[in-house]
Amino acid sequence: MARIRIWIDPQHRDGTVCEHAITPSGKPRDPKADCTGRARYQVMCSDHGAVGKPHGLRTLAESTQTAHRNSHKAALARPAA
Repeated sequence: MARIRIWIDPQHRDGTVCEHAITPSGKPRDPKADCTGRARYQVMCSDHGAVGKPHGLRTLAESTQTAHRNSHKAALARPAA
């Protein structure tokens, strides 16, 4: 069985992944960077793709990430019919 990975992608408003260094406010540290800042956080799963709707705060995305990870654990624990 393949390993399932669940992570949180920080995203710009247009949905592209933001990999820039940012300040606590979400704005880019380098003012010359072509970055609009982080606008949302999307939970991603290697098995299901995007999970749920994007969240404005990373802490909200973390609870969705945990719940999705637990759903995978529960599926593995069920006995095969």
